[in-house]
Amino acid sequence: MDLLTAFGLFAVTAMLVCYALESRSPRWVLAFAVSCWLGSAYGFLQGAWPFGLIEAIWGLVAGRRWWRQHGLTL
Repeated sequence: MDLLTAFGLFAVTAMLVCYALESRSPRWVLAFAVSCWLGSAYGFLQGAWPFGLIEAIWGLVAGRRWWRQHGLTL
């Protein structure tokens, strides 16, 4: 397994774990957003830009959810 594949496996595993634990704490929502952005980086690095783009959007959605859970506004 090369380094890029290991990075992708880590990112997707982190997404799964964080998603499963989101209901426990807003920190897991933020961790899910970060793991989505890691998945996005993986997608772009391996040349699958549609995957990278969708993961980046999922990260924005999760980040917005975390932001709202804290009662923050722009």
